[in-house]
Amino acid sequence: MLTRLLSPVRLAAAGAVVLAAAIAVGVTQKSDKFLELPDPAHPLTSLVRVPGGKPHNDGGGIYYVDVLVKKASLLQASFSFLRPNGADLVKQSSIVEPGISYQQQLKLEQQTMKLSQEKASIVALRALGLSVHADDAGVRVVDIERDSHARGVLKDGDVVVAADGHRIHNERDLFLLMAHHRIGDVVSLAVERGKQRLTFRIKTIGDNQNPGRAIIGFIPFEVLHVRLPFHIGFNLQDVGGPSAGLAFALEVLEQRGRDVDHGLKLAATGEIQLNGTVTRIGGVKQKTIGARDAHVDAFLVPVDGDNAKVAKRYAHGLRIIPVKTFQQALQALATLRPKA
Repeated sequence: MLTRLLSPVRLAAAGAVVLAAAIAVGVTQKSDKFLELPDPAHPLTSLVRVPGGKPHNDGGGIYYVDVLVKKASLLQASFSFLRPNGADLVKQSSIVEPGISYQQQLKLEQQTMKLSQEKASIVALRALGLSVHADDAGVRVVDIERDSHARGVLKDGDVVVAADGHRIHNERDLFLLMAHHRIGDVVSLAVERGKQRLTFRIKTIGDNQNPGRAIIGFIPFEVLHVRLPFHIGFNLQDVGGPSAGLAFALEVLEQRGRDVDHGLKLAATGEIQLNGTVTRIGGVKQKTIGARDAHVDAFLVPVDGDNAKVAKRYAHGLRIIPVKTFQQALQALATLRPKA
């Protein structure tokens, strides 16, 4: 009986079962690392709504690019040949800011996306000669730490507009004010919640990332008070982050009658600032591959942070247009030859 159990056939069968079980575990069980994956560039014409906007009818269009992020399986984390083409294996620390969780990062990226839409609208309308005002309007509460005394008091979306009687215009104002406090001090906060203005007294806690520094215990985020001449709608659902700002601004111009694309399919990436500066973004490799996969004619990429250099490395024939500012992007596009 013992001889039969250990026969080559039975050993091979048992080995196959063990191997299959190991593969199943390796495929289904997630590692502690993430995969950054390319995603084909997407046209913006149906995702941005500008009053009086004109649809693209010349065969061209403005495209935005993004990066798909998902947990890597144990096998994908161990063997590079099992990862999809163009994928990079990264640690969570590469995609999540220090001191916050992955879920908090997702919330932060949703707020960043909304802010990028506001900034893009302002920059585009100013380029059209319209007067658009934008002012710092406080600090938004994005997520509250578990051990914060603000938990159950503040709510996500609250806007802190004053602290200890001092006006809070932005995150820097709040940071400087908190530098005068010690752990355990009580801070008086004036908060706007919708149309309500509320006042709370909250005891400070210590900062895990900087022991000894007093904090209130929430993730702060920039707030702008923007007065646009008309509403511009964006419908990008679950896409987060600031990197589509340049593409948004180009699309707004295109829909308002400025021939930006000259009949060409143009992908663009870059965080846009209120002064028109285009700043670095992440995932340039995957975004360049995504632009290639969409068969666009050119890809506008920030010079900042070597973004353009990385894009050229993966361009494989795709025309890369490095840009520093929005105006420079418009000037570069004005020299592109339209399709015959």
